[in-house]
Amino acid sequence: MSPRWHRPLLGFAAAMGLLTVVALVGLFTDDRQIVGSPAWLKPFKFAVSLGLYTLTLAWLLRHAERLRRTGWWAGTVVAAASLAEMALIVLQAVRGRPSHFNNSTPFDETVWSLMGNLVMVLWTASLVVAVVVAVQRNGDPVVRSAARSGFVLSLAGMALAFLMTMPTDAQQAALDAGTSNGIIGAHSVGVADGGPSMPVTGWSTTGGDLRIPHFVGIHALQALPLLALLLAGFVASPRVRLRLVRVAAAGYAGLIALLTWQALRGQPLLDPDRTTLLAAGGLAVLLVAGTAAALKRGEQRVLQDA
Repeated sequence: MSPRWHRPLLGFAAAMGLLTVVALVGLFTDDRQIVGSPAWLKPFKFAVSLGLYTLTLAWLLRHAERLRRTGWWAGTVVAAASLAEMALIVLQAVRGRPSHFNNSTPFDETVWSLMGNLVMVLWTASLVVAVVVAVQRNGDPVVRSAARSGFVLSLAGMALAFLMTMPTDAQQAALDAGTSNGIIGAHSVGVADGGPSMPVTGWSTTGGDLRIPHFVGIHALQALPLLALLLAGFVASPRVRLRLVRVAAAGYAGLIALLTWQALRGQPLLDPDRTTLLAAGGLAVLLVAGTAAALKRGEQRVLQDA
């Protein structure tokens, strides 16, 4: 059976390419602000992120032989749920209203509730796609291993979003006092959303930001397979490449954990304290040691074979 691209996923990715252009135009022509950020920044970021994500799924499903039909239907659900999610995000941007955590009016609450349900559908369908990819036996085994690890980390990164939906201490106090403004949940930790932030990403520069590990986790699905493809041009031995990918996956998991820990402690990404720096240094040492061990075992294998 000749490999075919998953058309619904590919079509959605193409639509996100167009939306990225539209959102860019909006960033330069629409001066409205929503929670301290340009109104079209969220549609722009989500279009790029979901476009890359679904394009990767389409590529991974292209060579599926086992459970091919299951993979097609799961991919189609991902495309449909993502399309509905993006429609709601764009709707709120056009209205000039926050799309996330917004319960301030019955309509806004309905939109936010629908978005939460769509995320659950998206996560579940992505899990099914991950299982389909995991059971394949054709193709490069190093890329397969990278895709499996990438899926696990990507699903974990998606799940981190639920940490953002819990009310902050200030929001809980307002709810208890009956003075809530309808915003329940936040991206930032230790500071209010909408404060000083990094350009493009919008990540807080004065407090922790859970969007950082969320973003890094989701895009493990691109990073690890890309690493596997790059290694093929530099490392001849498939066994060594496989070990290097596994080391990278472990290091990536450690990075997600570190970024989550840093965010939950209310620390900006670019202003870590000594404890965070020590943890990052320890992770880097382990990653270097693991890489060196993988390469050394490869050299020993070559000598033995010689």
